[in-house]
Amino acid sequence: MANRHRGEITAYFDDQPYILCLTLGALADLEEQLGEEDILSLARRFESGRISAREARAVIAAGLRGAGHTLSDSEIDRLTAGQGVPGWLGIVIELLQAAFGVTTTDEQAGALPGEGAPLSPFPGGG
Repeated sequence: MANRHRGEITAYFDDQPYILCLTLGALADLEEQLGEEDILSLARRFESGRISAREARAVIAAGLRGAGHTLSDSEIDRLTAGQGVPGWLGIVIELLQAAFGVTTTDEQAGALPGEGAPLSPFPGGG
């Protein structure tokens, strides 16, 4: 079971539950992969509410690896999430919010970026 106080979430891929967590090491890897110089720059990258498929895949891969899953990139690429693209984006949003300590309302948790749920990882940000 995911421990939200540790920044963990549960996501379902191929109808199987997975714990995801953006640990400090996972965030460092994500910074490097996306070419950001620090955590704040990484957070600001996602504040706009826009995210590419490449960025979504990188966040999910970092979350899986941060939680101890040893899936290869090709295995991660073959995973499916419920609801298609909205499902993937919901996982990314929930994972970033868990990592940065932001809580959302139920209404915001399911919204796509740009549809009323600002992706601001820091309270008061955005």
